[in-house]
Amino acid sequence: MKLLTGVVVGALGFALLSAPAVSAAPVSTDVSATENVSAAAAVSRTEMIQRAKSWNPHTAKRIPYSQSKTHGGYRTDCSGYVAMAAKLAKPGPNTVGLASSTHTVAINKNDMRMGDLFIDSIGDANSRHVVIFEKWANAQRTAYWAYEQRGGYGTDYRTRSYGLGGDQYKARRLKNITG
Repeated sequence: MKLLTGVVVGALGFALLSAPAVSAAPVSTDVSATENVSAAAAVSRTEMIQRAKSWNPHTAKRIPYSQSKTHGGYRTDCSGYVAMAAKLAKPGPNTVGLASSTHTVAINKNDMRMGDLFIDSIGDANSRHVVIFEKWANAQRTAYWAYEQRGGYGTDYRTRSYGLGGDQYKARRLKNITG
């Protein structure tokens, strides 16, 4: 009997020791990592520009820039502004999150269409930036009209040349944009 008990206890001990440990899944506080992009509502190119205009770019009613404040649940920095226009989950991913394959795909700058993005995701929160492309400003494609939320000013609409050469900006297309 002692031998049988020893074998059973030994086998049970071996089974417990060789069983995989159970642990809680790590919790992420990074908005870009926790968002479910499949839950992002589709947004048409026209609707995205209409939503960008809702923050009154280049007027006295523009939304002031801030990395810590919100408007309508979205951060009032550049990536929060793009998230609002694109109908992404509030408060929106940061610029690095927008540049990830979770939300966008790389495209050729010559294929830019209304509602596409130029993103500089290199550096820190004070050097990264994203703008919403609307249309080419000239036939030579040396500048374009863009919507942006810029530091020291707020919501703006002006010509830009980010991403057209000699900088870190990359052309990206939102996964949830239609048309």
